[in-house]
Amino acid sequence: MEFKLYPVICSKNNLRDFFNETANEKDLIITNKFIFMPQMDSQELKGHILFQEQFGTGEPNDEMIRAMFQEMKGKKYERIIAIGGGTVIDISKLFVFGTEYTLKEIFEKGATLPKKKKLVIIPTTCGTGSEVTNISIAEFREKKTKIGLAADQLYADEAILIGSLLETIPFQVFATSSVDAFIHAIESYVSPKASLFTKALGEKAMRIILKGYQDIVSKDKLELPDNLQVFLEASTLAGISFGNAGCASVHALSYPIGANYHVPHGKSNYLVFHAVFEKYREMNADLIELEKLLSEILICSPEAVWENLRKLIDQIIPKEPLHSLGITRVEAKKMAESVFKNQQRLLVNNPVPFTESDIYDVYQKCL
Repeated sequence: MEFKLYPVICSKNNLRDFFNETANEKDLIITNKFIFMPQMDSQELKGHILFQEQFGTGEPNDEMIRAMFQEMKGKKYERIIAIGGGTVIDISKLFVFGTEYTLKEIFEKGATLPKKKKLVIIPTTCGTGSEVTNISIAEFREKKTKIGLAADQLYADEAILIGSLLETIPFQVFATSSVDAFIHAIESYVSPKASLFTKALGEKAMRIILKGYQDIVSKDKLELPDNLQVFLEASTLAGISFGNAGCASVHALSYPIGANYHVPHGKSNYLVFHAVFEKYREMNADLIELEKLLSEILICSPEAVWENLRKLIDQIIPKEPLHSLGITRVEAKKMAESVFKNQQRLLVNNPVPFTESDIYDVYQKCL
């Protein structure tokens, strides 16, 4: 068994405090204007600032990243500070190698390339957990899918948790990001690579998130919870858990949906989540421990956990059938082929093995 935890994790009251303590002219700050400008005046800072939205929109893709690399060609920096959600964080991790390699070289050889820059990550959503993982995901548009790079060089040196940065996010962003964190926790909990350590962290994350959801739906309207710092910490716990034990078919099957139909990552995960676990149960995966845990959290019998879980999360992020996105059986077949070919890195973390036919069956359940 191996368990890794690389970044130093600490909390700050606000972004200004962080920069007052540590900023220097050799920093490269990668962020979004709508996040950064209300918190800081860019004129106060020396160094370089890249606003991600100036290079493209949506989730990370090869065109966007290449444009950002080109912008930094020949410019010197010693530390990357990533302030943002999954897109900003995944892109920022790739800058630790400098800008002399092509994106193709990084994704093919990243595990063997030297880390040349320090990395500080400040997440602004409570979902990716990317601040404590060694994974970066990007859409490669020619291949029409997402590809992941897992390499220890991508671990942050520091992860800074600032709950106040989440106070202005729309509820929908909170919903899709927090459900992503929940799925990180539950997939890593049933992974064959799970350990006492990853299960403890995953369990705590699931308890925090589901209890938070229960509190939200008990009110008259859907709104951000008061304890955003706690959700942020739950996301980090789940990130450590899946960073060690891995995610599996939920994430693998979500990638073509996100890449081809431009669905937010957390939402694309939730579109296939229930069907994946239903398939696990059909294939007699050992979910007894998980179901007992969920029954304690949801206060129901183990037999009723999946229906109760569905009812709870559907109130936070309503599930839609895949056909509402325009996905047909023909497209589902192509996606299944792509997942089986390109996502074995994730599929090996299933509690039971999936064939291409099993993957297609899950997609059909979601249509």
